[in-house]
Amino acid sequence: MGFPNINGKTRVCGLFGFPVEHSFSPAMHNAAYAKLGLNWVYVPYGVHPDRLAQAMEGIRSLELTGVNVTVPHKQNILPLLDEIDPAARIIGAVNTIVNEGGKLVGYNTDGPGFIRSLETEAGFSPRGKSILLVGAGGAARAVAIALAFAGADSLYITNRTPERAEGLARDVSRACQVKARVLPWGKQLPRTTVSEVNLVVQTTSIGMSPGVDQAPEFPFTALRPGQLVCDLIYNPAKTLFLQRAAAQGAKTFNGLGMLLYQGVLAFELWTGLPAPVEIMRETLLRQVSGREER
Repeated sequence: MGFPNINGKTRVCGLFGFPVEHSFSPAMHNAAYAKLGLNWVYVPYGVHPDRLAQAMEGIRSLELTGVNVTVPHKQNILPLLDEIDPAARIIGAVNTIVNEGGKLVGYNTDGPGFIRSLETEAGFSPRGKSILLVGAGGAARAVAIALAFAGADSLYITNRTPERAEGLARDVSRACQVKARVLPWGKQLPRTTVSEVNLVVQTTSIGMSPGVDQAPEFPFTALRPGQLVCDLIYNPAKTLFLQRAAAQGAKTFNGLGMLLYQGVLAFELWTGLPAPVEIMRETLLRQVSGREER
């Protein structure tokens, strides 16, 4: 993909992170701008943690339309914003900033991106359903809050460190009035619960490349045919966790849809236009498969 025809009217969006060299977002967003004929460009900025406050002022000074935020800034950005979307405040992390005439408004599109991928890619609505989350880190938090806002009936959380799971369950229950319970980790998970939930979401980094021969401890034989199982990892495309779930007859999908739709939602927040989802998907797939420069 060539560079866009940048001129004095070009609108600029970007990515704040450290490092940012590995990000798939620039190619995905610039392909979307090109598809719609928008005079926009998306630029990655390596922002050292010590310079985050100055970078935030740069959004205003340079009149950037908006930025995505990735590690290690998703939490540290919060006190530097003028306004925070309620869901993002509960999650405690922001991944998208919109510059509204100098007012910086923070959103979290990770959780809603997961919900849209569930509905679009897997044909699954969380409303009234029971869900088991494996892990209680940042990704689990975004997913749990989004599922609660989407009408999930009950959430079960299992984590190697029970205290972290208990904190997440408490926050979800208080903020969203959704029943959230902590379950034992690994093979101590109640088999009846594993069998009865509508959806299992693996949110840890266990099994991510290069550790593809690993999977979280889990009573896979308790899964039933047709049950939906997701692993937020997308490299490899089918983790050992998903392979073992599929061997029990479960339907499986990975986290590529969440990555896609968090970008789609950011695009729509910035432009006010429907995102060209298919070109963004195609570009992302090329990036992930390594057929195109990042």
